[in-house]
Amino acid sequence: MKFTGVMPALVTPLDSAERVRTDVVEQLVKFFVKNGASGFYVAGGTGEGLAIRPGERRRLAEAAVASAGKTPCIMQIASTDFNEAIALAKHAESIGSAAISATPPLFFRYCEDDVFNYYKALADAVHIPVIIYNSPLAGFPLTPDFLNRTFQVDNITGVKWTSSDYFGLMRLKQLTNGEMNVLNGPDEMLLMGLVAGADGGIGSTYNFMFRWFRGVYDAYQERDLEKAMEYQNKVVRIIAAMRRYNLNSIALDRAIFTEMGFDVGRCAFPLTYFDEAKTKEVVRIMREEGWNEDAFGC
Repeated sequence: MKFTGVMPALVTPLDSAERVRTDVVEQLVKFFVKNGASGFYVAGGTGEGLAIRPGERRRLAEAAVASAGKTPCIMQIASTDFNEAIALAKHAESIGSAAISATPPLFFRYCEDDVFNYYKALADAVHIPVIIYNSPLAGFPLTPDFLNRTFQVDNITGVKWTSSDYFGLMRLKQLTNGEMNVLNGPDEMLLMGLVAGADGGIGSTYNFMFRWFRGVYDAYQERDLEKAMEYQNKVVRIIAAMRRYNLNSIALDRAIFTEMGFDVGRCAFPLTYFDEAKTKEVVRIMREEGWNEDAFGC
């Protein structure tokens, strides 16, 4: 399976006890399917997977897969407890997830062989594709040469490229003869990622600018670069405003979902949450920069 298109990094709706609101998961997933989502990235950074209890991660996975129907869900299963990561991987496969994904192992100073063995063990635990999560925030540099090495493992098929190193992305595509499935991560550079060889994109701000990101992808597929750039410039203006006001994208996702009538709740503790007054202020800022309901979806 090769994943393409535009895939929101799903927000995890939580109640006051940090239990997953499966009813709201269903609402969100069906909303994005209706608007043309190519798939979902579940329990990643945006979904706060590493901050949610394992049992809740399972409930989230089950609700997302059931609600998505034939639309694929990639389940991020990394954990500081490797045995738990294996258990989450097997659970993801058992409920019909299209693939699993994982950051490199965290915190400790691992060598390249350690990280390779980690990904191989995850791949050996399931029979579905494994998508490596390449992010500088994870602390281990996943170079094109290293990723090409992992690509030799049968079901390691792709990488979520959350890096601005597009030379590295192009080199990875060269090393794998264009076969490794690359999904662009930096939202502000989706078009650049597509030009460099990415097959699609996964992003946090897709949650409140989905139509614009869909516009970037569709226009690029039609080779209408002027139109693709028009949509990308709209996205860049909003993300520039986020950075100017130091707005956390996860909290912002939740604020705009709340404004649009989805009861997604607070972030997992201790991540910043926007109260009602802050939400209205944030939405006002976004509107001043050109954001509107059309960007969000129907």
